[in-house]
Amino acid sequence: MTSFVPRVFSGVQPTGNLHLGNYLGAIVRFVEMQSTHDCIYCVVDMHAITIWQDPAELARATREVTAAFLAAGIDPKAHIVFNQSQVHVHAELAWVFNCVARMGWLSRMTQFKEKAGKDRENASVGLFAYPNLMAADILAYLATHVPVGEDQKQHLELARDIATKFNHDFSETIASNGFGEEFFPITEPLITGPATRIMSLRDGTKKMSKSDPSEYSRIALTDDADAIALKFRKARTDPEPLPSEVDGLKGRAEADNLVGIFAALANQTKAQVLSDFGGSQFSVFKPALADLAVARMAPIAGEMRRLLADPGHIDSVLTDGADRARAIAEKTMDGVKDVIGFIRKK
Repeated sequence: MTSFVPRVFSGVQPTGNLHLGNYLGAIVRFVEMQSTHDCIYCVVDMHAITIWQDPAELARATREVTAAFLAAGIDPKAHIVFNQSQVHVHAELAWVFNCVARMGWLSRMTQFKEKAGKDRENASVGLFAYPNLMAADILAYLATHVPVGEDQKQHLELARDIATKFNHDFSETIASNGFGEEFFPITEPLITGPATRIMSLRDGTKKMSKSDPSEYSRIALTDDADAIALKFRKARTDPEPLPSEVDGLKGRAEADNLVGIFAALANQTKAQVLSDFGGSQFSVFKPALADLAVARMAPIAGEMRRLLADPGHIDSVLTDGADRARAIAEKTMDGVKDVIGFIRKK
């Protein structure tokens, strides 16, 4: 088997205000992985335009995601932070993968069905094919691991299928060009922690989302202390006290969500949270949760505001990261061209 350098790749779409779910489900993991992995973190602005975006808002949101990365503790010097559209290989490799992936594979993607709804004939080709672009994002850097939530596992499976088919279809030229048995790694998912899926504060059965019309459904990363406290105070719950055992959360979606948020913010398990708060009413638990969230999130919000006041600095971080990302991705793309038979300048 070909040996690949361990490397993590992940991306966040710049499509509106970031919230607590983005932080606990993704960004906090990105920060943790810096100590154990070579990391590449991307603001995937090309994915964002599968649905029409206001150009000024797209630029603003791209800088906001970058500011969140930096404020949370991602080191753009030790690792790579960039926006996808600055590295042309993402689009170039995605076209190759359009020709490797099968229509049937993409037709099974549940997220396309959800986003396109009943009017699929009016959905963009990009929305249908963007899992191939996601595969290109990952494989342009020969990433061995991707931190994903449950809703992205299917797309990672597609990336694995594409890598497997490419390695099989071009096995002879992969070997003859000196790449060994495999050109692309079969990327593994990283799913860790007690709160990989944060739900709405207004409906514990739905994922926390920036598209929810209610501001009270989510904690924005730029919310101040008063807003955080108010939103947790208004969070939907049930009349029963918190259970003492995790099994007691079954069938109580809102209670389970709030306990999960507390656990993630405190770096505890749900069992540890319930050992402290089991038997307590939500009138006791919610203020404690709000205090914890303010202590954890307020410094990040403040640093984000400071960074966003200097867009030139954010842009310089993205440009530097793109230059370093491009050097890796172009080497991969050169290899792809040699393997599939494209003539290129050497």
